[in-house]
Amino acid sequence: MAALDSLSLFTGLGLSEHKARETLKNTALSAQLREAATQAQQTLGSTIDKATGTLLYGLASRLRDPRRLSFLVSYVANKKIHTELQLSAALEYVRSHPLDPINTEDFEQECGVGVMVTPEQIEEAVEAAINRHRPQLLEERYRFNMGLLMGEARAVLKWADGKMIKHEVDMQVLHLLGPKTETDLEKKPKVSKARPEEKDRRTTKDMMENGEAANQALSLMEQLRGEALKFHKPGENYKTPGYVTTPHTMDLLKQHLEITGGQVRTRFPPEPNGILHIGHAKAINFNFGYAKANDGICFLRFDDTNPEKEEAKFFTAIYDMVAWLGYTPYKVTYASDYFDQLYAWAVELIHRGQAYVCHQRGEELKGHNSLPSPWRDRPIEESLLLFEAMRKGKFAEGEATLRMKLVMEDGKMDPVAYRVKYTPHHRTGDTWCIYPTYDYTHCLCDSIEHITHSLCTKEFQARRSSYFWLCNALDVYCPVQWEYGRLNLHYAVVSKRKILQLVAAGAVRDWDDPRLFTLTALRRRGFPPEAINNFCARVGVTVAQTTMEPHLLEACVRDVLNDTAPRAMAVLEPLQVIITNFPTTKSLDIQVPNFPADETKGFHQVPFGPMVFIERTDFKEEAEPGYKRLAWGQPVGLRHTGYVIELQNVVKGPSGCVESLEVTCRRADAGEKPKAFIHWVSQPLTCEIRLYERLFQHKNPEDPAEVPGGFLSDLNPASLQVVEAALVDCSVASAKPFDKFQFERLGYFSVDPDSCQRQLVFNRTVTLKEDPGKV
Repeated sequence: MAALDSLSLFTGLGLSEHKARETLKNTALSAQLREAATQAQQTLGSTIDKATGTLLYGLASRLRDPRRLSFLVSYVANKKIHTELQLSAALEYVRSHPLDPINTEDFEQECGVGVMVTPEQIEEAVEAAINRHRPQLLEERYRFNMGLLMGEARAVLKWADGKMIKHEVDMQVLHLLGPKTETDLEKKPKVSKARPEEKDRRTTKDMMENGEAANQALSLMEQLRGEALKFHKPGENYKTPGYVTTPHTMDLLKQHLEITGGQVRTRFPPEPNGILHIGHAKAINFNFGYAKANDGICFLRFDDTNPEKEEAKFFTAIYDMVAWLGYTPYKVTYASDYFDQLYAWAVELIHRGQAYVCHQRGEELKGHNSLPSPWRDRPIEESLLLFEAMRKGKFAEGEATLRMKLVMEDGKMDPVAYRVKYTPHHRTGDTWCIYPTYDYTHCLCDSIEHITHSLCTKEFQARRSSYFWLCNALDVYCPVQWEYGRLNLHYAVVSKRKILQLVAAGAVRDWDDPRLFTLTALRRRGFPPEAINNFCARVGVTVAQTTMEPHLLEACVRDVLNDTAPRAMAVLEPLQVIITNFPTTKSLDIQVPNFPADETKGFHQVPFGPMVFIERTDFKEEAEPGYKRLAWGQPVGLRHTGYVIELQNVVKGPSGCVESLEVTCRRADAGEKPKAFIHWVSQPLTCEIRLYERLFQHKNPEDPAEVPGGFLSDLNPASLQVVEAALVDCSVASAKPFDKFQFERLGYFSVDPDSCQRQLVFNRTVTLKEDPGKV
């Protein structure tokens, strides 16, 4: 009956029935909203209108100090606070004055209570902003950033209605510029990209002053200012949404600042139980990038609290990938470094009546509606003795856990802090048989390392309440957790468990198979780390989860390799060509530019003799309309040689298959210019070349609606094609694993670690252009 009453009360505030039921699942939120609504009804003496109800919900869901609830509800109910802007200011005010009695006059001034903004004031503020930017506005017209005008007007009129400001800006701009013309509607022309060394010399300020669309040239953090500007300054943790203050908060923050000197501190905390993937690249860039952008430091902290799944190879691989992406940790730490301190704090938590030993089994603890523990109120001394018994190995695995007395944001009750595991730890051996959980360890390790910004993916938002609760329950420095959306890719799986299934099924060779999107796989395929970082920068950091198309990542790869991968020539399907009138008795040495668009980057030498090999697809006996390569009566040029060849004879085998061609040659400038120039090799190396396509056929191979048979049934049979006897010009003879080249007209390729002295192996990294025919 009480639940039905609450449901009716919440829907009466304007919440949908679904939203009201979801709210009821969160015990703390529903209790606070019920109290707010009841008090508002008593104040009003009537039903609550939807606008007021929306503000009450916002107040209840965002207020973390219940002592201020009655005070703020009175302002909302009496419509002294009647906009979202005012409510945000009010919540900010009570957060920044956690221990002080509220000064009503100061509070009302800070929240705009009683402030009236007239249409005339809005008109004047917008007019002043337009006058300041008039010359640029007249020049750029509707390509001008109108948000700048709105921002300047809002800065003058803090409590003005945003929609009214936008309407006034639209009207005054239309009056000044007139209706949009066809020129206004044209897309802004692309700005030619500078070479990397030029980008380094040009500052962001220069680019913005020149009006360039500088997005691709900016660093990750320069592009993420919109999200990162919400972050608190070091030491101002208490100003962030949801932060819970205690009587000791300010003293602890003061001590924190004395230790750090106000320095930004972040951490990248992977579990060493698998290989990092493309989603981790975003986390690495964000954590290390945010610290770097603010002259701070970033720790690499291994969350090694589950010895059953951790292996030494994963520690090494994770560190290597962080370094490969270009980042150097301030310090490499391990959760196990702090096991003694974490245990001591667990004992203290029991002493304070905030934790207890429980004997419910794992299956009873799963989900968010598990039954309350019958041992929740057991005596403190009893829990202390039982926890010590856990420590000494007197319980079997699953027989006892240490649980914390709190309800998390998603309704989960009393999360586990310690569990029994008899697997030896890779660093501490058999010293411990109890290990802390993520919910217990993470915030306390952040506290020990004085992290200022604990950056986590969105799924950890439900753990934020336990993060703040635990630090405060132990009276230790409390950092701030900020959440952002994960990065995923279509046509991919990144789950460790599912990659192991792919390996076991023989669909891929190992974690670094170039068809996967682990970082080791991308490195092996030839993706440059700069390209991955650029991709993360383009994706940006948003609260929403982002699922991107792989071709967007490949575009970033092409951008980097176009400037960094020297050219070479290779033939995948060789067709022998004999030049019957070759001009000399010996081979010629041809100078080929490493980068044809910039010959200052040097040349390499390749031989050109009377026998060359071309791609079989570059010849047709009967040319079709539009076909421009070698055919009867249709000569072609050989790239870089200065010669044109013309077909004289086609040599066929017994089956009728073309085995070789006989041609004559002439200087390219001694006659009509050919319709095409093709690549070729002479005296080449025989190499193995691996051509990769997408591993899966559907965008979402893990979605049962899209792939009913499961992801293993969605494998692309053409995801790998091996060319065992490709021919590559001898300029690559000394190439080492991970060296990268552009094979002219074919794509970008990287030397695979499987290469040996007898034979080079190349992986195709990406094609030269995105294939519009790909699904």
